[in-house]
Amino acid sequence: MPRPPCCRRISAQPVASVFKPAGIPTHKLDEVVMTLDEFEAIRLADLEGLYHERAAVRMNVSRPTFGRIVESARHKVAEAIILGKLLKIEGGSVYAEQIRSFRCPACECEWNGPLDTQANCPRCPAEIGEPQAGAPAHCGGRRRRWMGCKNI
Repeated sequence: MPRPPCCRRISAQPVASVFKPAGIPTHKLDEVVMTLDEFEAIRLADLEGLYHERAAVRMNVSRPTFGRIVESARHKVAEAIILGKLLKIEGGSVYAEQIRSFRCPACECEWNGPLDTQANCPRCPAEIGEPQAGAPAHCGGRRRRWMGCKNI
């Protein structure tokens, strides 16, 4: 029996969790299920254009693991589009990343970022500072039931 997957960090839930071909009733379609970590991998690699190394750090997984996750996600998206299947996004061993808002005192630029990172202004070289005190810890791996990790 394989070991359970490590808890993976996601920063956003999908706006819509089901996609289907137009004009075909849902009950007549085969379905493909994409997990929330696969959704996050597609978002980081294809929408944000991050390299696998940086995206893996954001998801709290190794680079080879990120590569396998994004490959699986792309296969599922291609299968749903090409074969006309219903694509459902749900489940997985994930925890939601805490987001905070930043405001640069030098140029008054505003942006959002992870709570557990030091912030640098994207427009000017100003360094905003350390994370807020009391930033929630995460399991960092196999201890899924600790600090908000859950198998959805």
